Amino acid sequence: MDRRHFIKTGVASFLAPQSFLGGTSLSKSRSQVITVQGARSPGDLGLTLMHEHILVDFIGADKVSRDRYDPDEVFRAALPYLKKLRSLGCQTLVECTPAYLGRDPSLLNKLSEASGLHLLTNTGYYGAAEDKYVPSLAYSETDAQLATRWTREFREGIDGTEIRPGIMKIGVDPGVLSEIDAKLVRAAAMTHLQTGLTIASHTGDGVAALQELEVLKKEGVSPEAFIWVHAQIETDVNKHFKAAEEGAWVEFDGVSKEFLMKHLELVEGMIKRGLLQRTLVSQDAGWYHVGEKNGGSYRSYEYLLTHFVPELKKARVSEKQIRTLLIDNPRRALALQIKSLKA
Repeated sequence: MDRRHFIKTGVASFLAPQSFLGGTSLSKSRSQVITVQGARSPGDLGLTLMHEHILVDFIGADKVSRDRYDPDEVFRAALPYLKKLRSLGCQTLVECTPAYLGRDPSLLNKLSEASGLHLLTNTGYYGAAEDKYVPSLAYSETDAQLATRWTREFREGIDGTEIRPGIMKIGVDPGVLSEIDAKLVRAAAMTHLQTGLTIASHTGDGVAALQELEVLKKEGVSPEAFIWVHAQIETDVNKHFKAAEEGAWVEFDGVSKEFLMKHLELVEGMIKRGLLQRTLVSQDAGWYHVGEKNGGSYRSYEYLLTHFVPELKKARVSEKQIRTLLIDNPRRALALQIKSLKA
């Protein structure tokens, strides 16, 4: 089966209601996922890319501003890529650009309406990259105060809009957690216990990821509420297995031409270990770069569907397993649910 035929038949078959929605408890549950256009049933999400970007600004937390770009220009640049993705059968994209790095919920709302994709935005602060994108207030405020800020965004909307976050996005540097990174993880735990938002953390290696899980458990949050973002960076797969066996989501989100076979091997390894149910994949694509001419080089979102999925099939990963990876796991990961160790 060639890739074009697969996209027309294989991916589309995942989206047929009878193939994965009919009779499932999720489709009839009261669980919700929060998109930029409001609450949706998890069963409405369909095929989902869990970690992508539309707009990013790397100027730093102390200089970032919406005055630095024209949102209409970004809209025109990004929309064709989103429409192409939707035409291939994808229904949902999680936009992971955090506050102080170019998060723009109003732009996402406009793009969601124009493209027909469900888009999710986030709350939280990004402590990776040696804390360049952490606002100064995060150092002076307590973890509880930060959690109050993030919870307010969930309950009232972001930056004066009615658009609410559908996930938390934080980040930490590799190795043992610094004081500020540990504070962000504690604040995320407190926010989760108030909102049920899943915590997606940009995490450089297994040392940091496993310590984050310990912090969460100490705060009373189950590892099931945690996504280890960029887990493919960690070369010791036993750390992937350990995190997943504790209940965390392990996300391999650098799918690309360069790293196609690496991601295939990682997913196959999780399947062989019996951990497919805790595995997520995505591409970390897009990236209109504020400050670069015409936004720089925008990377399309289709490679995972046009190349990675066919390679999974060649490796004898079943259609049921692919549905688990691209449909069932994302909707479970994104459904609002407080996952307390005390429950």
